[in-house]
Amino acid sequence: MAADEIIHQSVRLRIMATLNSLERRKALEFARLKAIVNATDGNLGAHIDALAKAGYVDVEKLFVGRRPQTRVKATSIGRRAFRGHAAFLRAILDEAEQPGKRVQRRTRQRPL
Repeated sequence: MAADEIIHQSVRLRIMATLNSLERRKALEFARLKAIVNATDGNLGAHIDALAKAGYVDVEKLFVGRRPQTRVKATSIGRRAFRGHAAFLRAILDEAEQPGKRVQRRTRQRPL
């Protein structure tokens, strides 16, 4: 099991965690997602683009009345990738919490 380098970045991890908490096929408005992950418009847009290129999210651009609205939702590929990355992180945390299985660091001894 390995880290998903696309999701591993902290803002993208928060985006995927937020979207993964929604019901399947449910989307979240850009403005709401921005508030949840505490990102700027440009920063959030760049991370959404990276996730979209990987196939992890779908982006819908539509108009509500005369106002543009961008909605983002996790794809099934993205949900699967998020679950895999979450399992990777849990394994690291579980290993760190097991005192009997800690790896001891070697200390370098200086010659006398």
